[in-house]
Amino acid sequence: MEKEMMTKESIKKRVVDEQVEFIRVTFTDVFGTIKNVEVPASQLDRVLNNDLMFDGSSIEGFVRINESDMYLYPDLSTFMIFPWATDEHGGKVARLIADVYNADRTPFEGDPRIALKEAVKKAEDRGFTEFNVGTEPEFFLFKLDEQGKPTMELNDHGSYFDLAPLDRGEDVRREIVLTLEKMGFEVEAAHHEVAAGQHEVDFKYADALDAADKIQTFKLVVKTIARKNGYYATFMPKPVAGINGSGMHVNMSLFDQTGNAFAGDEKNQMALSDTALHFLGGLLKHAPAITAIANPTVNSYKRLTPGFEAPVYVAWSTSNRSPMVRVPVARGLATRLELRTVDPTTNPYTCLAAILSAGLDGMDQGLEPSASVDKNIYLMDENERKKAGIRDLPDTLLDALEELEQDPVIIDAIGTHITDKFIEAKKIEYTSYRQYVSKWEVDNYFMNY
Repeated sequence: MEKEMMTKESIKKRVVDEQVEFIRVTFTDVFGTIKNVEVPASQLDRVLNNDLMFDGSSIEGFVRINESDMYLYPDLSTFMIFPWATDEHGGKVARLIADVYNADRTPFEGDPRIALKEAVKKAEDRGFTEFNVGTEPEFFLFKLDEQGKPTMELNDHGSYFDLAPLDRGEDVRREIVLTLEKMGFEVEAAHHEVAAGQHEVDFKYADALDAADKIQTFKLVVKTIARKNGYYATFMPKPVAGINGSGMHVNMSLFDQTGNAFAGDEKNQMALSDTALHFLGGLLKHAPAITAIANPTVNSYKRLTPGFEAPVYVAWSTSNRSPMVRVPVARGLATRLELRTVDPTTNPYTCLAAILSAGLDGMDQGLEPSASVDKNIYLMDENERKKAGIRDLPDTLLDALEELEQDPVIIDAIGTHITDKFIEAKKIEYTSYRQYVSKWEVDNYFMNY
């Protein structure tokens, strides 16, 4: 489905014709949280003329109080009207996604969306026309209590591809899909995932910026529709111990004037181009630093443990799903790499910027990937992994942050402002976690010592 070309005039017309009452101008902070400034439709001209200001010092990771005035520059192509009533009298609200600019009208270096734009520009400067991305976000549904607060009771006890009555989220998923389609998404599939209460909705690939915008919109839709149906949706990677966590596999390919630049000679055993192999080499090299961005919470590393299908080793394969990167069987225009470490708490803008920059570095350096690992890595002992050149991914958020601090390519990809603010905040988060005494510790140590 092609994106509708929007102009200031066409947006004004739709706002009048459809009686939109409010405009929600959204942006994303350093940590991937959606923020917004909402104005009445009477202020639409101010929004469209890039004159909407907000206090940047109130957003964690943005600017100091003496530099607080910032502008929102809306991307007109992101205009959409939410297909659900947003207040008691059914008033309509429209949305525009914006880039953040400084008071002097220069792009703000702490805006993750701008960081992704700059990474894409670097790819274009190398002759690539598009960085295509398709994601597979997973989430859990939990029941709400009588006061409308989330409980820890899952909505069902279904499993992979189950049907009703085991899958009690079927109707919720269908409403999510229908809502997304009304908002211009092309949904390819929706199904129950492996764990109880776990679900997945897959939508069609898009260029990197559009894909990141869609991820943010998707999260909003899922949470809104879930609550409407009496459930709480969470993208927390591991909300329940002992079952699979939620990931967000990222499928990617680079296109140039000739087509898919990852597609190689069909006579080649893997039918992967040198571009694809060097890109893959870059992903493997920078994997530890990317992990900090792709898995940005303490809880992320509860998902990245053996036994629950999430990858924990830096490796790749064309035939099994235990490595970090998989090359799906499709070839030709559909040739792609699938990064399986990413979880849905990631900031999609900085994550895709880091992934793309790692791949471009691999191409610039002519990096060759290690040999494909075509056996189950979980069944290999440490010596076998070492002999095969397989490294471990970081075990904790702190380990990942230390890897990020030492990787100039990934730091450059997301910018020093974002990197510094991100690392500072995440180290505070990790320290807070270390100071917490969990029930597991009490159960295992209290009576024994």
